Amino acid sequence: MDYRSIFKFLAIVGSGLGALFLVEAAVGAFYGEDFAPLALFSLAFALLNALMWLLLRRHRFHLGIRESILTVNLLWLFLGIAGAVPLLLYTPVSFASAFFEAVSGFTTTGATVYTDIEALPKMILFHRSLMHWLGGMGVIVLGVGLLSIINPSGSLSLFKAESTGIQVEKLTPRIKDTALSLWGVYLLLTVVDTLLLKWFGMGWFDALNHAFSTISTGGFSTKNSSLGYFADNDGIIWVTTLFMMLSGVNFLAHLRLLQGGDPGGYESAEVRTYFAVFLVIGSALTFVHMDLSHDSFYHASMHAYFTIASVMTTTGFATIDYGSWSHLAVALIFLAMFVGGNAGSTAGGVKVIRYLVIFRTLFAEFKRILHPSALINVYIDRKKIDRQVMGSVFGFFILFTLTVAAVSIYIYARGYDEMTAISGALALVGNIGPGFSHVGPADNFGFFGDMDKLIFSAAMIVGRLECFTVFILFTRAFWKKF
Repeated sequence: MDYRSIFKFLAIVGSGLGALFLVEAAVGAFYGEDFAPLALFSLAFALLNALMWLLLRRHRFHLGIRESILTVNLLWLFLGIAGAVPLLLYTPVSFASAFFEAVSGFTTTGATVYTDIEALPKMILFHRSLMHWLGGMGVIVLGVGLLSIINPSGSLSLFKAESTGIQVEKLTPRIKDTALSLWGVYLLLTVVDTLLLKWFGMGWFDALNHAFSTISTGGFSTKNSSLGYFADNDGIIWVTTLFMMLSGVNFLAHLRLLQGGDPGGYESAEVRTYFAVFLVIGSALTFVHMDLSHDSFYHASMHAYFTIASVMTTTGFATIDYGSWSHLAVALIFLAMFVGGNAGSTAGGVKVIRYLVIFRTLFAEFKRILHPSALINVYIDRKKIDRQVMGSVFGFFILFTLTVAAVSIYIYARGYDEMTAISGALALVGNIGPGFSHVGPADNFGFFGDMDKLIFSAAMIVGRLECFTVFILFTRAFWKKF
């Protein structure tokens, strides 16, 4: 195991992160807040990591698959600790609470421990949103752009270890170019979303923060009532719904359209299924909400589609407390929690492509039972899915389900009701944010104990790294020297 390469990579990321934290201090200075402690920490953090990089600058990178997997896991712990320090400096919370909030930020989960968000300094609000934005596309993907300059093969293995989805698809000859191009698309969507939110009446600060949270499918807001604060502004609600859905689409589809004018990425089975599920569940929730609230069709559909988009894409925004709706409405929203976005998007969850593989494999098995001698293969977008991919998909689904079950049992054993336990576990492992009952959209995770928050932080990291990358650390084969 090449530990020097691992620490060199962490030093590069830490140097950049410290520099970005200085931007947060600048936000504090702009709004007349006590920015000195944050500025000092940011500068010291950046310099310390820069010093580590200088000490290791002559060491040649060597990141094989094992080093890459260990790097990814260490990085999320590293980010959680670094992101927790500004919260400890300015808010009266324990380390476990600050670590939970930081991990929730970088993993784009959006679960929070704060009750009065609007009382937080603006630089801390910006800090929370910036953690979302950096974690959304994946800090590792940005690192790929840096590492590929030095070691393309090692960078490719790192990209595979962290990227969400079944397979990594390169649109450009070099993985570095793909990673940087994806960040360009990410930045463009953020800018457009910010401008539209401003156009419809948000202030610049709120618009930028909510754009960060929307494009990253994170869910942190600058308001106690989340997007409910702007519920009377239809433009803001519809724009946010649109950009949540766009952020849940495979970013390679956006990249194809912007680079070559090719809309073919949006015609994939995954994207078509994603939007079809959204329309079906959103339409059903619209009629349920109309019957429950007696709202007009327009307003019921606005809140229903917003809610389903928020839950499906694992963003976690809320316009109203949907946890108090009827059992049928809660069941529909709960169903949407299981869906997730596209592979290669900023959304969490199981991902639509995996459901396509699972269901088409099951239907193929039914056909084999009826026609034992027939040669039956599974295809998606006219591409044959091989057995290795099927095994990986089913393995992930089993690990994901077992992780959710384990966290559910833990929460239930701590004395909370079944809905809090199950929805809370799914919200954490699926990186969704809010659940139901005690962890609903009108509540937070602040009432849990410090040990609970540390365990929940681990659950969020497991979900962000899609189970395999974390659990493989506990196998003997990973540590065995070949």
